[in-house]
Amino acid sequence: MSSFFKKLNIFNRTSAPTQPQYKSNKPPNTGFRQQRLKSWQPILTPQSVLPILIFFACIFTPIGIGLVASSNGVQDFSIDYSHCDTKATDEYQDIPHKYVRHHFKEKLSYQPQWRAIVDDEETTCQLQFEIPNTIKNHIYVYYKLTNFYQNHRRYVESFDHRQLKGKALKYEDLSIHCKPLRGEGEKAVYPCGLIANSMFNDTFDTQLTGADDNTDDFELTNKHISWSIDRHRYKMTKYNASDIVPPPNWRKKYPDGYTDDNIPNIHEWEEFQVWMRTAPFPKFYKLALKNESAHLPNGKYTMDIGLNYPVSIFGGSKSFIITTNGVTGSRNLSLGITYLIVAGLAALFGAIFLIKMVFQPRTLGDHNYLNFENPDNAQHDEEYAHEEIPLRDIL
Repeated sequence: MSSFFKKLNIFNRTSAPTQPQYKSNKPPNTGFRQQRLKSWQPILTPQSVLPILIFFACIFTPIGIGLVASSNGVQDFSIDYSHCDTKATDEYQDIPHKYVRHHFKEKLSYQPQWRAIVDDEETTCQLQFEIPNTIKNHIYVYYKLTNFYQNHRRYVESFDHRQLKGKALKYEDLSIHCKPLRGEGEKAVYPCGLIANSMFNDTFDTQLTGADDNTDDFELTNKHISWSIDRHRYKMTKYNASDIVPPPNWRKKYPDGYTDDNIPNIHEWEEFQVWMRTAPFPKFYKLALKNESAHLPNGKYTMDIGLNYPVSIFGGSKSFIITTNGVTGSRNLSLGITYLIVAGLAALFGAIFLIKMVFQPRTLGDHNYLNFENPDNAQHDEEYAHEEIPLRDIL
């Protein structure tokens, strides 16, 4: 009978509320989670570091010398013409030295000159300069801008790639990144965005004109100055002229807006393609003209530049540059000098370590460098000297 009541009592017993189980944040006991994986920890000694330093010194020295020699072989000529419209007159005068930079195999016989020609509210800066020796390499003409930040986040994203591929998109379908230059009224801006609106529009003559009877004209071209991938990226638009308007800064070129005959063909407009590839730094070069098939003879030349692009509003400057290219592009000594500095530091520390090894050698694991002067530490070590400590606890 007692067993019966016990069973009855078991069935009538109310189940105790279960305690909530808390998930432990303790990582699992694995070699990776507990950082017990095997590792190689090299012991850096003068004997082991010295060969590495000698290796770097031997490798970086010829590379640095080669880069410096290659950059030093690049010949270039640069004129900052930012102030040509304000400081030049209608007669030739010497350009201040601070606006001229050049590197040729021979010295210039006279200072470059400039003059400003004003015709129907159009200002042309005419530069006259000398090429002192024949340049046999390929000739490239760049324009250089300073203090112009094409790497700004909103600026870099300010275009619509579908529009550049030729699609006729409505104003409301254009990328939001084109704001505030998406459209005017119900018409879309073509091409939309800040990059296209700020395009460099100074014009360069397509030849270096001989300034005397002994100098012939040197022809240049603006074909194939953009990357081949860009020439396939941009397509002729399918817009009708009545559906689009030019960007605000293009109104001087298109005073009456677009017509069916003057819509720009960005598939063949390589200056536009060059500008649309934004630069990572505020000082950059953009290719404008080139000649890769003929040598540039020595002589006296002139270059006409139409002044349309203001640089004073952002505190920058613009320059006309003639240059050849080396292994690393235009003339740039910094990369080669950096290699030589690293090689010099490696050689210096290698010499220091070599002197240390010769005059103050040290045997690896020498007990003379251990300190046993503290008696408390010595007694503590004796107590645990005979105990077996697992390698895991030691690590």
